[in-house]
Amino acid sequence: MDAIEAFADYVAETSYENLPPETIAATRTFIQDSFGVGIVGSAAPQVDALRRAAKLWGQGDDARVWVSGERLPAQAAAFINAFQTHNSEFDCIHEGAVVHCVTVVLAASMAIAERQQNVSGKDLMLAVALGVDVACVLGVAATSGLQFFRPATAGTFAATLGVGKLMGFKRERLIQACSIAYGQVGGTMQAHTEGSSLLAVQMGFAARNAIAACDLAAEGVDGPRQIIEGEFGYLNMMEAGHDLRDMINTLGKIWRITEVAHKPFPSGRATHGIIECCLNIRRDYDINTDDIAAVVCAAPPLITQLVGRSPNEEMTPNYARLCGAYAAARALTHGAVEVSHFNSRALKNTSILNLAERVTILINDNSDPNALSPLTVNVELKDGSVFSTSQDIVLGNPLNPLSRDEHIAKFTRNCASARPAIPQTQIKALIKRSDNLEGEANISSIVDLMVA
Repeated sequence: MDAIEAFADYVAETSYENLPPETIAATRTFIQDSFGVGIVGSAAPQVDALRRAAKLWGQGDDARVWVSGERLPAQAAAFINAFQTHNSEFDCIHEGAVVHCVTVVLAASMAIAERQQNVSGKDLMLAVALGVDVACVLGVAATSGLQFFRPATAGTFAATLGVGKLMGFKRERLIQACSIAYGQVGGTMQAHTEGSSLLAVQMGFAARNAIAACDLAAEGVDGPRQIIEGEFGYLNMMEAGHDLRDMINTLGKIWRITEVAHKPFPSGRATHGIIECCLNIRRDYDINTDDIAAVVCAAPPLITQLVGRSPNEEMTPNYARLCGAYAAARALTHGAVEVSHFNSRALKNTSILNLAERVTILINDNSDPNALSPLTVNVELKDGSVFSTSQDIVLGNPLNPLSRDEHIAKFTRNCASARPAIPQTQIKALIKRSDNLEGEANISSIVDLMVA
């Protein structure tokens, strides 16, 4: 039996009543967080170009683009909203799976909710929780580093199963939808390496393709069966090593959304431990950044792979968000890392670039290919002084979580930073409504508050 059958059984047979209270709370929190991140993503330079392109893909008014309010076919709206949610690298992540696991399933599910006009808040929460489980199981089953961009590849299955659940699919149709989705799965890590906006565009592809797969499955289109573990199945083609069987047995026992980490900073999660160490050193010691001779970070190999790149004067915002050295320089200089630090003007700041060039990221002795901690940062001054701090659990992890106040502050700042900004009255109403998602009879009406 291929794993897709276990996934389909799990999704088809699970109801909202099966969700434990802590799962409901985490799902509510990360849907709300993702709404805010998707809203601030409207300010990205590429959004206008993507919206213009999406209008060429057919006519329809199924769903709305968050903030701009443009009505598009469900696939196109999901594409834009998933892109907006990932483009600022501010969306939540499952660290062990290395998957931004809410982004794709939420964007696709909300587009379907608007199209169908019969999806409740409970329906949405269930679809997201189930999709997150599948994406994270695929991620934690990997025993080697990323070959493909896992948030988009595993995210495609998450979104397909979430959308299929909302469309009322049973076991067999869920399997066929995932089979069709697998025929569209893609996500190159080269976009990550070069800091290209295609990284976030790939999340849009995943959301769009999930809806297309479900629409095709609804019409009876079929596909191969061994799509996860077959000779040319997902795991054998897209992961260099994997051990899935024990992970499948955790379905319904470990709700992966309770393991998801907040992102307190708008940069790659692999920069966050570095940022936090730098903020702690800045807080605890009176250091003038002009006196810094070197900053040395010793971190797991995944940190070096993902954010160990060199800063340069030609950095794009996407590249800089994935540059640990640049993030460290901002943290040491400003005591914060904010969305505005990644605009084109901020990236030309010579004092920040000079400091970033003094940052080195080295590999420590951690052999876990998916680990983001522990790590240590040493700040060496020109007079020979050395200040050091370590981080075992990065801020935002469930074991070191953001407070409710910190979460709401992030959400409020994101909404106020949208283009155009969401008014404060709408922000307050959106917080109130998304704090009680399970009370929403028709979740699509909440989008009214997400349009400026």
